[in-house]
Amino acid sequence: MADQTRSPIPLDVFTRGTHSSRSAGLTGPGGGFRLDGPLKVAFAGRTSTEDKQDPTLSLPRQLANSQTALHTSLPGRAVIVAHFYDIESGRKDLAARGFGRGHERFNIPVPRDGGIQDLLSEAAQADRRFDAVICESVDRIARRTYVGTQIENTLEKVGIPLWASDEPITLNGKRSSQVLTRRVKQGVAEWYVLEMLEKAWGGFEVHTEQGFNVGRPPYGYLAHKLPHPVAARREQGATKHVLVPDPARGPVVQTIFETRVTERLGYQAIADRLNCDLDRYPPPVATAKHRSVGKWTYSSVREVLTNPKYTGYMVWNRKATTSAGGRNNPPEAWIWSSVPTHPDLVSVETFTDAQKVARDREGSRSRPGPNTAHTDTRRSYALRSYMTCGLCGRRMFGKESRGRIYYICRPARAYRPEGHPASIWVREEPLMAGLTEFFNREVFGPHRRERLRTLLARIDDTHLHEHRERLVTVERQIAELKRRKERVLDSLEAADDPTPVFVNSINERTTRLGADLEAKQTTLRELRDATPVAPCPELLDHCPTGTVDLDLLPEPTLRRLLDAFAVQMRHDKQGNQVEVQVTITPETADTQLRAANAAIMGDGDGPDDDLAAMRVVPPTGRPTDRLDPPPAPA
Repeated sequence: MADQTRSPIPLDVFTRGTHSSRSAGLTGPGGGFRLDGPLKVAFAGRTSTEDKQDPTLSLPRQLANSQTALHTSLPGRAVIVAHFYDIESGRKDLAARGFGRGHERFNIPVPRDGGIQDLLSEAAQADRRFDAVICESVDRIARRTYVGTQIENTLEKVGIPLWASDEPITLNGKRSSQVLTRRVKQGVAEWYVLEMLEKAWGGFEVHTEQGFNVGRPPYGYLAHKLPHPVAARREQGATKHVLVPDPARGPVVQTIFETRVTERLGYQAIADRLNCDLDRYPPPVATAKHRSVGKWTYSSVREVLTNPKYTGYMVWNRKATTSAGGRNNPPEAWIWSSVPTHPDLVSVETFTDAQKVARDREGSRSRPGPNTAHTDTRRSYALRSYMTCGLCGRRMFGKESRGRIYYICRPARAYRPEGHPASIWVREEPLMAGLTEFFNREVFGPHRRERLRTLLARIDDTHLHEHRERLVTVERQIAELKRRKERVLDSLEAADDPTPVFVNSINERTTRLGADLEAKQTTLRELRDATPVAPCPELLDHCPTGTVDLDLLPEPTLRRLLDAFAVQMRHDKQGNQVEVQVTITPETADTQLRAANAAIMGDGDGPDDDLAAMRVVPPTGRPTDRLDPPPAPA
């Protein structure tokens, strides 16, 4: 955090006078001031975002100008006792103002009591420290007239005037000329900002039309620098650049688009293929080289396939770099050049076909089931979405070979962990037989509860106790931080005449405690979200008893059953076995009951299936007309 104890104003300015913070007040119908002592004033400052202004220069200048205005208009009768400022854009809505932490990045020689939200909050309190607010210029309060008048009216409602150093400061309550001057200045300031934005936007449009690239050249292109057309900028070494194909990486872009359009592969599948030969397909290098991963990734392939500059047209405004934190803009907001401005790497038709692949694939890979969008799909594989490799954690894919179904793990060499074979093949027949036995014994079997209790008796529940202990520890730390923060604020209230240095140290201490408290509260929320689930064998009573042959079920019924129980199958190559996991909760019990009834008694689609579900034998073994799931245990 920046050192905020230094001040360009002598300390006697801040400590002059011994009257209380309410020594001045409004009086009379004109709203003038009755001065029983020095008028206590709060300074309000603002600089633009830290990459556009130097706060270490701007804020001291604003404070000095405000102090000079007070000395000129109210010599010896006003003193600045609090300092509120922010480093942020003045065009934000009021609700979004005052929450930045940009001031922590600078050693600003002005003490800080908070931002605009803190100013308004203290102004509404009966024991506030000030009776007026001063800024260098009204556009420092806000760049938009609406927000500026909103802040001004909020202060006026609690009897606090807002002054500006470049406007007359009076105590007689006459404000008509001041209001007229201020509104004109606010309107001019807002007009100026809007005009600059419109001109800048128009300049970028012309810049795009002329074919000059903004930002880093996309992968596959090089920047060909040209002298800047403005002589003064040219003498400073400024240049503009256009795009020319990269002879080494340009063909890689063409390969990516060709693979996407002809084989309709996903982003990660294309990345895996490129990573098999990085010499032939060199990966992108990040702007900050330490962030480069040295291989192709899902996002790097997607960036190539969605960049329209490869068509030869210059395109701008694809991302809202300043107004929305880098969020992608919709295509209709993009600015295109009217004609191609640089050599293309793919045709417009190929680029369009690549975007169609993304639309066609939407939804087909986001849930279990066959990849119906893929043109090479010949059949579906019943366990494809549930099988994972125990060595690398990847989902295994299905493949038919010589009339038999296999599930295969074949990661690219760059993603293959040590000890992982080039490929792992597992036949479907023993998998389906084992899964059928698992359901008939552990889920639908008459002795399932006894088997689960025996298993749980061998499982150590130390992790449950450790989690509870961590929760208690974090809760105690939060309570202690709250008490420490209250004690710090109590010391400030107990001080008869706190100096700015003391107040600043209190603010810094409460800020650090607030940050620690926020971090601990985040940890507490994460711990509560990750609370281990205590085993509850009684939930098995929600499931019917019976037998089922999964291999004979229609695929929709089978998948309905496996999805309802959240089946996960993990293949262990060393032990040559598969670990199966199902999850049963009170929230999913009804869905699981219906899926189990459909698997045991019918396909769940015909009118007789509801009757069949009523004839299922309950776990007790007694016949019943209808099986209603028992209530969940407390």
